Amino acid sequence: MHAESLGYIFLNAAVINNFVLALFLGICPLLGVSGRLNTAFSMGLATAFVMLISSTAAWGLNALLTAYDLEFLRLIAYIAVIASAVQLVEMTIKKFSPPLYKALGIFLPLITTNCAILGVALFQTNYEYDFLQSVVYSLGAGAGFILAIVLMAGLRERLELADVPSIARGAAMSLMLAGILSLAFMGFAGLGG
Repeated sequence: MHAESLGYIFLNAAVINNFVLALFLGICPLLGVSGRLNTAFSMGLATAFVMLISSTAAWGLNALLTAYDLEFLRLIAYIAVIASAVQLVEMTIKKFSPPLYKALGIFLPLITTNCAILGVALFQTNYEYDFLQSVVYSLGAGAGFILAIVLMAGLRERLELADVPSIARGAAMSLMLAGILSLAFMGFAGLGG
């Protein structure tokens, strides 16, 4: 078990090793749903919630699978938990906020295949975090995801008002923004020790 402080675990997952901008996991929603700030924030919250649920369940599943010497089932068990959590979030959003459900479109069920969520579960297992550390790690990863997607959405909304050359509009500009944000976050890598 690592003897890291909870604050360091949170900061590490949120900023230093941000899943989207430093580890390059979960880029699909970053590019697909970051057109509008409110939609991006809602997607970030949904993803963070799924990260928390799947991380908590993954910790328990890992303990159970390790006790019965069934570690080879880890990956499939984690994927099943993630898919279930996404279904819960999707049904909740559809019931309570149909406009948001429509705005998120295909990207909401695609949370299931978001590699950042599976990465949180696998990384915390690999780091051998205890339950509290796992929760803090998933909260940090969720906060980092929200931070990344909200920063990207804010920049994209501001650029709608700018005079951008036609060759750099659309996907090209989104990729350039993601690269610049990634470079900025890679500057935090020295804080990791």
